[in-house]
Amino acid sequence: MIYKLQKKFIIISTVSVLTVIALVFGVILTLNISTMNKNMDLLADEVSRGGGSFPGSMQKKPHPDKMQPKDERDFAFITPETPFSTRHFTVFFNRDGEVEKTHTESIYAITEEEAIEYAQEVIAGKRDRGWLSSYRYKVFSGEMGTGVVFVDGSVSRSSLMQSITISGFVLLGCAALVLILIFLLSKKAVKPIAESYEKQKQFITDASHELKTPLTLILANLDIAEAELGQNEWLDDIRAEGQRMAELVGQLVALSRMDESGHAVSLTNIDLSKMVADTVSEFEGIAKERGKLLTADISDSIAYLGDEALLLRLVGILMDNAIKYCDSEGEISVTLRQGRHVTLTVENTYAAVGDIELERLFDRFYRADKARTFTGGFGIGLSMARAITEKHKGEITAYKKDDTHIGFRVVL
Repeated sequence: MIYKLQKKFIIISTVSVLTVIALVFGVILTLNISTMNKNMDLLADEVSRGGGSFPGSMQKKPHPDKMQPKDERDFAFITPETPFSTRHFTVFFNRDGEVEKTHTESIYAITEEEAIEYAQEVIAGKRDRGWLSSYRYKVFSGEMGTGVVFVDGSVSRSSLMQSITISGFVLLGCAALVLILIFLLSKKAVKPIAESYEKQKQFITDASHELKTPLTLILANLDIAEAELGQNEWLDDIRAEGQRMAELVGQLVALSRMDESGHAVSLTNIDLSKMVADTVSEFEGIAKERGKLLTADISDSIAYLGDEALLLRLVGILMDNAIKYCDSEGEISVTLRQGRHVTLTVENTYAAVGDIELERLFDRFYRADKARTFTGGFGIGLSMARAITEKHKGEITAYKKDDTHIGFRVVL
């Protein structure tokens, strides 16, 4: 159990860390792309405002002694150097949609013919802003008609990719470091729970052993009292309750032993079909006596490698539970199938199925009956069934078949 808890802690922590890292990376990527697009749009706006080139005030380089002192704290994106470092081209169309003019003097990699092809593709797409290849474009209206300005964004994109790659590696490194720490510290994190669980198991074991001796003496003295006083209803009640308590102690000891990680199962080849069929036949008389219909659909010759005594107990617990809690004149069905795994299902009618907390049925001492009226059980049987199933690396689940039926499925 502690190993499973530690494993679950590691899985939850890993998923949480990776989710946070993915979200952080996504936010960084989104903000970077948004910032890059915004900056490229600023450049396109400046070029379109200048009618296909940067405004004249930015093209004329002032004499150094007339330039204002450079402010080191000025982080403006567009500076006097921007026109000399930005590659761009512009294509103008007249009112009839024909090419009126091109401006390709500020770029080397694009010919006039290619510029026109790019511009025509943008016009056909009917979008005012966007990316075409590595160029950020903007469609604007001018005196001549419609203009399309393109600004080279290859450097910005390259810088973005480098930045994102570095951020990704840093985040992955942080995630790996955190996961290593989680793995190393997980044992320490569950240690208080492990200690509490071990103390609980030890208490149950010690209390069970301590109760065995007085119970044995009580039942032995009852035999003496019956011999001297004769049989009477009070002595019968004492014996019945003493035997019930002895049975509870025995179940607690058995459950505590199964919980121990070092408790090994004795594996043998079992004819599971015969075992289940024989167990069902043993309960047929009790079911008939209580007015309940018991049916079975068991596939033949299902072999399984497991602990015969524990599996016999598992089937018995499920059958006993079904008969105890089946409605009056209700139905009980047992199915055993061999597919990829061996699957055993036990279903019975139970009108109050809607009020059951299915996830708690396997808790120790949990009773679906809130009044806890005595039905012959202690609320330990299904806990033991789960322990036996887990010893065989299987899984047991409770489910609502419909509004009037409850079922238990064991997958081995």
